Amino acid sequence: MSESEERQNKYDFMTRTPVKRLILKLCVPTIISMLVTGLYNSADTFFVGKISTQATAAVGIVFSVMAMIQAVGFMCGQGSGSFLARKLGANDVKQANEAAATGFALSLLLGVVIAALGIIFVEPIADMLGATDATLDDTKRYMSIILIGSPFMTGQFVVNNQLRFQGSAIYAMFGLLAGAAANIILDPIFIFVFDLGISGAALATVCGQIMSFIVLLIGSRKGGNIHIRLKNIRINKHYIFEIINGGVPSLFRQGLAALATILLNTTAGNYGGDEAIAGMSVATKVLMLVSSALIGFGQGYQPVCSFNYGADLKKRVKDGYFFCVKYGTSFLIVVATGCFIFAPQIISFFRDDPKVVEIGAKALRFQSVSLPFMSGIVMTNMMLQSIGAGLKASIASSARSGIFFIPILLVFSYQFGLTGVECAQSAADLCSLLMAIPFAYSELKKMGGS
Repeated sequence: MSESEERQNKYDFMTRTPVKRLILKLCVPTIISMLVTGLYNSADTFFVGKISTQATAAVGIVFSVMAMIQAVGFMCGQGSGSFLARKLGANDVKQANEAAATGFALSLLLGVVIAALGIIFVEPIADMLGATDATLDDTKRYMSIILIGSPFMTGQFVVNNQLRFQGSAIYAMFGLLAGAAANIILDPIFIFVFDLGISGAALATVCGQIMSFIVLLIGSRKGGNIHIRLKNIRINKHYIFEIINGGVPSLFRQGLAALATILLNTTAGNYGGDEAIAGMSVATKVLMLVSSALIGFGQGYQPVCSFNYGADLKKRVKDGYFFCVKYGTSFLIVVATGCFIFAPQIISFFRDDPKVVEIGAKALRFQSVSLPFMSGIVMTNMMLQSIGAGLKASIASSARSGIFFIPILLVFSYQFGLTGVECAQSAADLCSLLMAIPFAYSELKKMGGS
């Protein structure tokens, strides 16, 4: 079958398959991919938790740096991916090719810059992130190695997102699975067998990222997907604008999440020391692992949204949105109930320190109460981003971890101490939902019933 025939088949698949069936078909590999990403973020916490509370806190501190690197990768990947999907929906293969190559090249360049600057300024960055005297050395060692993998991390997120937006989530899934498997296998070997401690955890993570990078690049050349070629790179105003317009919401969402994590660690440390940092870190990562399934579900909707919006099939966009919000909320209600009931057992699985468990369990229960709100928040943001409503998507994506969370955290911590730190995210989630509702309504109304 020729490349053009493969692309026509994909076009028919994306525009003619019943929406619910299409989303379910695409969301299975994306849910697995996001759970795998969650495992990336949780594996080191689990194994490092066997070393010390200080090492657990250090991983939590450096997580904000990893979130920033991922934010850059997602910006380039979501921006180029949503644009190329709309162009494929409009049968403009030339611009789709150029968007893919440009987004990938930009991500590698930014990854190199992040690595160089981060390694040069590792100690002041560690201080800024909230490292204490007890955690500073572990934080610097872990961060220095993680930064080496920055170009591979940004690059893999670009290829992963581009594959998803083309309806090839299965290739994206295999790429992340390969990296996660390498990370999980190498963690205990490097940490305990080679006795590298926290440095071994960081090294295992970087090896996993390199593995994902390679497998994803191979996948991008399969199944009629857009091939990333050097000759198609176009660093010009047109493509930079499209990448930024479609990708900045992801940058804001994850960048502000990183900033929120820094502020959360600093504030928690002020009220409860290293145990509070560790407890909040574990609770946050547990909720991230849970919410990754929801995000994977939404990512199954994104290519359906972009592709059909580009093909002027707006009713399919609307039907997919309401389907995802309904079933996403139902799923989160079930999961939130389990997290609320078994919060102490969940936290102790990662770090069996009574003070860490006490703080982490309380935070997990607070966040479980507002967890079902995330379905409306996430699906609205993904819909806005996928149709190119850049400004609204940027505001919506900034709400949960920035516009609402940061001021709420500062006020609540001042008024209620550590309890205010533990419940701040729940209050921010409620406010974010109230913002998302009118944003979604205004765009869905424009689509009419067509």
